[in-house]
Amino acid sequence: MTKITRMQLLRGDLKGEKTLFRPPWALPEEYFIDYCTRCNKCVDACFDELIVKGRGGFPQMDFKRGGCDFCEDCLNICPDNALKKVPTNVIEKEFLPPWQIKASIDLSNCLSMNATICRSCGESCDDEAINFTLKLGGIAEPELNVDACTGCGACFSVCPVQVISLRSIVLDKENHQVSEMS
Repeated sequence: MTKITRMQLLRGDLKGEKTLFRPPWALPEEYFIDYCTRCNKCVDACFDELIVKGRGGFPQMDFKRGGCDFCEDCLNICPDNALKKVPTNVIEKEFLPPWQIKASIDLSNCLSMNATICRSCGESCDDEAINFTLKLGGIAEPELNVDACTGCGACFSVCPVQVISLRSIVLDKENHQVSEMS
């Protein structure tokens, strides 16, 4: 039997498929909730106002406002260590990425795939993870390089028809498989 958390019940997420996006470098959810004191210093520190006060007073990302530039202001001001860089190689000062969020594009509803000129997502992607390839009929097909995608959310906020979604990529510790959660 699967354990259902109180938050899942309140959100109507009995299968545990909806993920709140926490600020960059947030600890895994069960630890984040324990460590975060809801001081809102990260909310105040976010120059782009992407970190907002969410349900229960815990900070969460609002990608409708724009994309995160990973400035580290939220990380540096967090007094509770709820936001923390996790080292992968201490000697070479390498760390895990700020989060495991990736974009995806619903090509069937994309304006560009439906003969309307739109390259908003590609133009907003500083990491050049979204490129367009010209196809027969003058259609420019967006191609997403998932490895180059940082999950910053810049493409999400500019899509006029909201065909871009952000997903949290989670590694299943038992099966060592990657699953996506919206």
